[in-house]
Amino acid sequence: MTDQLIELPSAEREDAAAPAPSPWWRDAVIYQIYPRSFADSDGDGIGDLPGIRSRLPYLRDLGVDAVWLSPFYASPQADAGYDVADYRMVDPMFGTIADAQGLIADAHELGVRVIVDLVPNHSSDQHEWFRRAITEGPGSALRGRYHFLPGKGENGELPPNNWKSIFGGPAWTRTTDPDGTPGDWYLHLFAPEQPDFNWEHPAVADEFRTILRFWLDLGVDGFRVDVAHGMVKAEGLPDIDESREWHLLDAGISPSFDRDGVHEIYRTWRKILDEYPGERIAVAEAWAPTLERVANYVRPDELHQAFNFAYLGTAWDAAAQRKVIDESLEAMGTVGAPATWTLSNHDVVRHTTRMLQPNDGDEVAGRKPIVVDPVAGQRRARAATLLMLALPGSAYLYQGEELGLPEVVDLPPEVRQDPAFHRANGQDGYRDGCRVPIPWSGDRTPYGFGPEGGPSWLPQPESWAELSVEAQQGRPGSTLDLYRAALALRKSDPALGAAENLTWCDAPEGLLVFDRTPHFRCTVNMTTEPIRIPMPGRALLTSGPVELDGDEVEIPADTTIWWTV
Repeated sequence: MTDQLIELPSAEREDAAAPAPSPWWRDAVIYQIYPRSFADSDGDGIGDLPGIRSRLPYLRDLGVDAVWLSPFYASPQADAGYDVADYRMVDPMFGTIADAQGLIADAHELGVRVIVDLVPNHSSDQHEWFRRAITEGPGSALRGRYHFLPGKGENGELPPNNWKSIFGGPAWTRTTDPDGTPGDWYLHLFAPEQPDFNWEHPAVADEFRTILRFWLDLGVDGFRVDVAHGMVKAEGLPDIDESREWHLLDAGISPSFDRDGVHEIYRTWRKILDEYPGERIAVAEAWAPTLERVANYVRPDELHQAFNFAYLGTAWDAAAQRKVIDESLEAMGTVGAPATWTLSNHDVVRHTTRMLQPNDGDEVAGRKPIVVDPVAGQRRARAATLLMLALPGSAYLYQGEELGLPEVVDLPPEVRQDPAFHRANGQDGYRDGCRVPIPWSGDRTPYGFGPEGGPSWLPQPESWAELSVEAQQGRPGSTLDLYRAALALRKSDPALGAAENLTWCDAPEGLLVFDRTPHFRCTVNMTTEPIRIPMPGRALLTSGPVELDGDEVEIPADTTIWWTV
């Protein structure tokens, strides 16, 4: 049996034509770091930039091409840093600008690029512009940089329209004027502490162009654009159709999301990115109703990549997976962009847990997670990972998935910090379960996340000692070993990566099989029973134990095999 990398003799590789060089981002493996949960250098229970910096050799050894850092800007942390008070300052809980510069320099020395989060749809209510807009009152010129409007009703007591917050409740909050009387309302599509910018105001566009340059001058390799489908609102801010259920994916019919005007913003940003050497990039978090609409964000003169939420939300089913893979490759191919693939991030239930729940996919990703069999969950997650890493394009990993971490489903209400958890009818409210600090070493909390015996901002399960980096390091068959082997093979084999060379093969029902010419094959058993097939070639890597004797192979349920054929 095997679940380790098998090196191919060089003679077997001689027939593989060397592909023409392509931009690094077209087939990059990018690792998302949630800074407060990655590594804590000072023992306050919250991860920080020096902690990340100290762990960069681990990421190099894992085999990733770049890291994406969730926000570390100055922020009151009403929404874990996605409420930014100062886009040019590091929040003291994470470190200093000097720490950010050192991290970038060290990463580059190790051959790892750095992508930072950019939050252009909204700021914190503690941003200087918004604070002055409130304190200066209705006559403040700064109010034009946000959406301040008088209310409806006889005394303005009703919101200007019926829009709902993604986090639950109305998308409007009424202000109090300096004289103590009720004032205008301001728009916040997320938490009240996150007022939306008015991108029709030229000062907003100017400000973000300078923010881009600030971080590019510091050496970052790109930006992940938060709520990239936001920013532009329909003229007049019309009411939504209340007969429809409000959801982030209603972007195609929403007056607040996926408006065509956002694309002009990205064309100006692309020109700035192209001015800098080293192929700097921008990645869109763009929720849209179709992959064709998502592809609009990655046209040649706009952004470089867009997250593939359709793939993340697809059930563990061979027909469904084949359909979304085909649609993704076709939609991105029409605009010359690479497809992207991801299974987990800081906003969804970890796929080790999610993929075993009923009604797999986005419907479950945004709901309260349930307890699943951890062994079965990890088996399916490992199979899904090998499938994802075999696809053409770029892949995103979320910190801790290389350790097989499950969702933490039993966090007590008093420790939860997701703002939606405390608001009725919110987006989900259970995102804290995927944000628990990851384990590095030792047999008791915080498992090397911080100093021994120190705190952790979210409690870690006792079972995580056996999932730590230390516990899995060098252990054949461990999930960490599997990720390292897969990433090494993906990087070394010219049949993988960006090459547009995927061909589907005939297979029994429930078995997904495709080739990447000239010599690579991937087989995935998505059923609950083993499937026996003729041995197609030499096994390179398997997601779990497989008997490989004889002319046939029995592929267990929830198992992926990489072959050379």
